[in-house]
Amino acid sequence: MQLGINLGYWGAGMDEDNLAVAEEADRLGYAVCWVAEAYGSDAPTVLSFVAARTSRIDVGSAIMQIPARQPTMTAMTAATLDSLSDGRFRLGLGVSGPQVSEGWYGVRFDKPLARTREYVEIVRRAMTRERLTYDGTHWTLPLPGGPGKPIKLTVHPRREHIPLYIAAIGPRNLEQTGEIADGALLIFPSAEHLEDTAITHLRAGRAKAGLGFDGFDVCPTVPLALGDDKDLAALADIFRPYTALYVGGMGSREQNFYNRLACRMGYEKEAADIQDKYLSGDKDAAAAAVPQQLIDQTTLLGSVDRIADRMTAYAAAGVTTLTLAPAGFTRDERIAALRAGTEALERAGLA
Repeated sequence: MQLGINLGYWGAGMDEDNLAVAEEADRLGYAVCWVAEAYGSDAPTVLSFVAARTSRIDVGSAIMQIPARQPTMTAMTAATLDSLSDGRFRLGLGVSGPQVSEGWYGVRFDKPLARTREYVEIVRRAMTRERLTYDGTHWTLPLPGGPGKPIKLTVHPRREHIPLYIAAIGPRNLEQTGEIADGALLIFPSAEHLEDTAITHLRAGRAKAGLGFDGFDVCPTVPLALGDDKDLAALADIFRPYTALYVGGMGSREQNFYNRLACRMGYEKEAADIQDKYLSGDKDAAAAAVPQQLIDQTTLLGSVDRIADRMTAYAAAGVTTLTLAPAGFTRDERIAALRAGTEALERAGLA
């Protein structure tokens, strides 16, 4: 099992700290550095900056949002970043959520699976550098009856095949991800529930495409808080607002993928309570309602030895790249957590 680092969103006064974390991850031998985007910093700009300041670590988008870009623009960006990084780019895609898709990009959040499938097909086809034509439900290239003509990508990526990941949560999305992608970007992964909530569906998709599971990258992001095993409750409190935001406040009451995931993990009553409190405006109560067990199952908390035990469980559950999101208010705290991750991986015998 390899380790990755997720820098999250750029900004909030942590720019130089993020660069220092990425540089240390590069020095420690982390496999990939992921960067997020929503409606603030964009991933490609940050990734180009990180790639320029590192030499070995892969740089990946987690995610580039499908409603934000035409698929051909994404192919151009992927090819350019792969060239600039000397073959270190990984393309992570996702549909975002209805609030961002419709509120920020003005793109209807409808038929996300079909749109993702067509999007991936166009990106892959464009990356072959053949003249591009496509006749789909959501995209048609060139547009009929006009001056457009088939065009081919002029940028040469460093590699013939750039790894493509999809952020997936629901069973149908996971199955399609296994079918059409090279890896899955997961969130709130519980080693105890990963087989039922993700792996089974990914395997079904691979089988549907006539592909084996070997080589497919199962890549969850896991927050990490280093500390004393006697202080697990306090460490869990660090992630209460984060968990409450996703389980209670992401999307709408009818369309919250993270809430449904918590339900599939056996927290139906708790997930409903968190959502009720969050949507009523009482975010503190929503955070307080998050069970410590849910946080503990979906994060890495405690000493290096305890984290090593949890890493062993993730590897046994089928994780191939464990992406860490180290907690800490200072650069030194985050880098200490980063170093603890590599130490834990070695103690677990997984390095």
